[in-house]
Amino acid sequence: MKITILGSGTSTGVPMVGCRCRVCSSDDPKDKRTRASLLICHNGRNILIDASTDLRFQALREDIERIDAVLFTHSHADHVNGIDDLRGFHFLHKEIIPCFGSRATLETLEAGFGYIFHEHDGSGYTPLLQPIEVDGSFELFGLTITPVPLEHGRTRSLGYRIDNFAYLTDCSSIPEPSPALLKGLDVLVIDGLRWTPHPFHFNIESAIAVTQPLKPARTVLTHLSHDVLFADGARLPPGCEFAWDGMTFDIRTT
Repeated sequence: MKITILGSGTSTGVPMVGCRCRVCSSDDPKDKRTRASLLICHNGRNILIDASTDLRFQALREDIERIDAVLFTHSHADHVNGIDDLRGFHFLHKEIIPCFGSRATLETLEAGFGYIFHEHDGSGYTPLLQPIEVDGSFELFGLTITPVPLEHGRTRSLGYRIDNFAYLTDCSSIPEPSPALLKGLDVLVIDGLRWTPHPFHFNIESAIAVTQPLKPARTVLTHLSHDVLFADGARLPPGCEFAWDGMTFDIRTT
């Protein structure tokens, strides 16, 4: 199973428009961050986690030719506003793409993008995506997908565990019983927005603290803001690192 970080940035992306800080002005390509999303490749199938605002650019950059399913973490704009770019994949392979998420997330998506999910009388638009509510673990293309309930400030989001890999973006707490779902990971990718505290996201210190009892072999911090210089990853403890756009992992499957 191959994992690709399509986007490692927060909702503004990095550089942030109009900003001239040291990160936004950095020449390091790893400080150029599109909005957070991820691709899973397994047995010739591509599973996307979140349709970020930058999906079209990410797909062109990584030469992605098809998307076979989408897992949505929540309905915030930076994670769903690229949904219209999924139409291109449908036009190529003529298959309705299943999209998985919580009931609240799917209701928001269907309200905002109803034309892409349902055929409306007289519209001429046919369904391109199929909404499927997640209410427990399920099988997808030979992989077991386990949703991991998370707290994102005062709202909820979903992380996902896929075999020995887990992706937890946009979270400020891992409530019970979710920690038990995150044991024995080879790689954990988790929200680590910035160095200073934030009410809706783990900061770097709290992300490291919450992962230590889970003991993943490797921890990767994502959803990074323009407060985080990639080179400052040298300050992180062993086994912990910053994500960057285009970063890949090969994960053993059970």
